[in-house]
Amino acid sequence: MGTLVCFHAHPDDESISTGGTMARAVAEGHRVVLVVATNGDHGESPDDLAEGESLVDRRRAETALSVAALGVHRLEWLNYADSGMTGWDQNHHERSFLQAPVNEAAGKLAAILREEAADVLTTYDWHGNYGHPDHIKVHTVGHRAAELAGTPAVFESTMNRDAMKRFFDMAREQGEASGPDGEDWDPDAPADDGNPFGTPESELTHMVDVSQYVAAKRASIRCHKSQITDAGFFSSLPDEPFAMAFGTEWYIRVGANHPLREGWLFE
Repeated sequence: MGTLVCFHAHPDDESISTGGTMARAVAEGHRVVLVVATNGDHGESPDDLAEGESLVDRRRAETALSVAALGVHRLEWLNYADSGMTGWDQNHHERSFLQAPVNEAAGKLAAILREEAADVLTTYDWHGNYGHPDHIKVHTVGHRAAELAGTPAVFESTMNRDAMKRFFDMAREQGEASGPDGEDWDPDAPADDGNPFGTPESELTHMVDVSQYVAAKRASIRCHKSQITDAGFFSSLPDEPFAMAFGTEWYIRVGANHPLREGWLFE
């Protein structure tokens, strides 16, 4: 058996991007570790925070529930501040992940990779799926940490842009709103960094079947109740559309030179 370390930008990213992969790895006997770069302190703030409870407190508690739902063995935080979206004032905060020196952040992650003798690291594609500054930084820091630790396999978690287009075209044909905000949505439209969402299917290397683990993935998403726009929309999808949207997770294996195929991170 091996050890998988999944590196994510914010609390809830683990559920949506790699929740099925983590649940499958646990079920198959692998050790799974989640590392979250930021505290998620610029996410949606719920109305029901208790006296003295911060958004960071709530999101950490939600993430603890999420990893329990997936069976994850270890949860670690790099404790950087959420950098916010492109152009926000938070981009320049001295404790933001965006401002962290790459080698500093990568050194923290590399220490975990070495301690765990990680076989596989997941990070994000070159523009973090949709251009969020913290997601792009996860890509950069993840690659550097793998170099420092000598981690043998690195997989970039991404969204299959063509599959998204097929899914949302079908939703439109059925007269349903296609996005979390209830409005029509086009994956080819500019995302936070001006680039389209995700990655074209022709550039992917691995489609990972997690169809047996969509219940665990949905349970994990539902743990992030404070983030109602995304978590609420995704977790409320009926079973069939949810399975269609989330029953496959998509990756680019760094250094691989083959077209998209069904595969697994431990092979």
